[in-house]
Amino acid sequence: MKKKCEECGTEIIGRVDKKFCSDYCRNAFHNKVNKDSKNLIRNINNRLRKNYRILDGFPLREGKTRTTRTRLMDKGFDFEFITNLYTTKKGTIYYFVYDLGYLPLENEYYMIVKRE
Repeated sequence: MKKKCEECGTEIIGRVDKKFCSDYCRNAFHNKVNKDSKNLIRNINNRLRKNYRILDGFPLREGKTRTTRTRLMDKGFDFEFITNLYTTKKGTIYYFVYDLGYLPLENEYYMIVKRE
């Protein structure tokens, strides 16, 4: 029995476990399958990546620096998108985007830190 390409239906020549006739068909098939289900994940990852680049753009001295909420927002930082929280023994909450985080201080200041 001859196998057919899962994307275009042409006959497959080659290995017995081959599913597609070419790289083009393989990519086209997977792009169709993942189009809708991955859109939300792609958008969230893009926002997380943007937040990370913004935090990474601040020069750190001894693993930390200070900035204002306005500066973060002017660069496009979205406070809704973080990867995790870290609560200290004293109850202070750090908001992290991967290994870079921020701590809200008084008067709309933020301390940016890097987790070692």
